Amino acid sequence: MMIFNRFPAAAIMLLVSVVALNFSMPATAYGQSAQAPPSDPTNAGKAVFSRANCVGCHKWHGNGGGGYGGDALSLRKTELTRDQIIEAVGFGRACTGMPFFMRGAYDEVKCHGMNRQDAGAQMPPEGGTFLRPKDIEAVADYVIAHIKGAGEPTYAECVAFFASASRVCDVYKTQEQKPEDAVANTGKNQ
Repeated sequence: MMIFNRFPAAAIMLLVSVVALNFSMPATAYGQSAQAPPSDPTNAGKAVFSRANCVGCHKWHGNGGGGYGGDALSLRKTELTRDQIIEAVGFGRACTGMPFFMRGAYDEVKCHGMNRQDAGAQMPPEGGTFLRPKDIEAVADYVIAHIKGAGEPTYAECVAFFASASRVCDVYKTQEQKPEDAVANTGKNQ
């Protein structure tokens, strides 16, 4: 124990920390990555898409259809740019059911060149929650990366959205049955 008396307490603490660090990361010693796999950078936008209830009108798949605000447009078929999507989410769409999600829209900030008084009856509804600018951008990035131009919804997309095999996805599973599977199943039933 005489050896510890020769070193300052800070040096001993450093030695203990290094030893503890080595034991806490055995995977690295064997050449394996100690980090979790990288996540999709648009996951934040997906979470906002759900939390802000975009799914209420545009549905999980973005194809639109009937919803709380009426017939929402298909985000899969949209030709809007990222900036236009950001504007539509932030300011809403006049004369439609598309709400605005930016705090201060039409009051502190003119939208489409109008304030609340100018908009009058054309005023879009207020969203159920206000979103920060970075959340609005995240939703736009999610729509661009996963919805816009994606064609018809698939079983794989449904499972990816719900992060599990939801019963909601069953309808897409049967739609994806391959023609050769259908022929094989027909032959077995005869």
